[in-house]
Amino acid sequence: MREGADTRADGVRANSSSIDDVLAEYAGLEQQLADPSLHDDPSTARRVGKRFAELAPIMSTYRRLQVTRDDLSAARELAADDAAFAEEIPGLEETAAQLDATLTDLLAPRDPHDGDDVVLEIKSGAGGEESALFASDLARMYAKYCERHGWKADVLGVTESDLGGYKEATLSIRAREASRDGVWSRLKFEGGVHRVQRVPVTESQGRIHTSAAGVLIYPEPEETEQVQIDESDLRIDVYRSSGKGGQGVNTTDSAVRLTHLPTGIVVTCQNERSQLQNKARAMQVLAARLQSAAEEQAQAAAAQGRAAQVRTVDRSERIRTYNFPENRITDHRIGFKANNLDAVLDGEMDALLDALVAADRRTRLEAQ
Repeated sequence: MREGADTRADGVRANSSSIDDVLAEYAGLEQQLADPSLHDDPSTARRVGKRFAELAPIMSTYRRLQVTRDDLSAARELAADDAAFAEEIPGLEETAAQLDATLTDLLAPRDPHDGDDVVLEIKSGAGGEESALFASDLARMYAKYCERHGWKADVLGVTESDLGGYKEATLSIRAREASRDGVWSRLKFEGGVHRVQRVPVTESQGRIHTSAAGVLIYPEPEETEQVQIDESDLRIDVYRSSGKGGQGVNTTDSAVRLTHLPTGIVVTCQNERSQLQNKARAMQVLAARLQSAAEEQAQAAAAQGRAAQVRTVDRSERIRTYNFPENRITDHRIGFKANNLDAVLDGEMDALLDALVAADRRTRLEAQ
């Protein structure tokens, strides 16, 4: 017991090699950012700025811990001559322990995509029109969550059902500023089958039905060039944008559908103003999907990586249930339950996502 306590109390020394690596990398990034020529290459400048922002919380915590430990050392030296310094020691020890624990957590293995933006797809499944209506509810839930966090959510493409639901929808979600914990760090757990229990608008006898919609989510590469895509592997179709959108929907054949022939992945984009822009945006989405697929395949042997995504949009294979009659939401992976479904659908997802992040953090710490 004592050995474990000593190791924890001396966390910075136990992680000294990690800290040394961070200090060296941070200093190098500072030098790069101070060089005006860096901004001649916007892509490199974005990557450097993003990494600098990711390391900032570690540096801030490390510096606060160093200052606290210096104060603690001074207080111990002066305590013999002045009782006032002796009274400060317990508080400084507690602060040092808290900062040390935070630093150990920050240095723990983490998902390298946590600072990334994402592409999110929602597909209706079992349940027909009711499933499509639920899929549109999920799209609005994510849009409202983005509004609360100051993120930008763009709908790249939508296929509507007869009643105005979404047979499928693709969203691009981006943070407005780079940070260590970006969009992916919060929404990566959303991939899977979402089940809904409620009385459909098409139900005349008031019976509760169960249906499902699938969510797939991918970290989005900063540049399409990061993923090699052979143009000869693509079938490109253009068509007229459709759906509700008023002046925002084009009346020319500007929408683009990309089919990646080797994998069968299909991506559509109709949100941009021109065919060229839609193709470029669709290529970014395709790159995100191909990158995600390659990483999942590489990680499968070690059973690592993020939560399993949708394989079949089937009611039995669910990660979460939205029970409208009881106003209850249940995440089956971690046993999370809350009777605030109405608030969650209005974008108040933080309690749920905090629980998922905490569970993931525990798993990563246990794997050290």
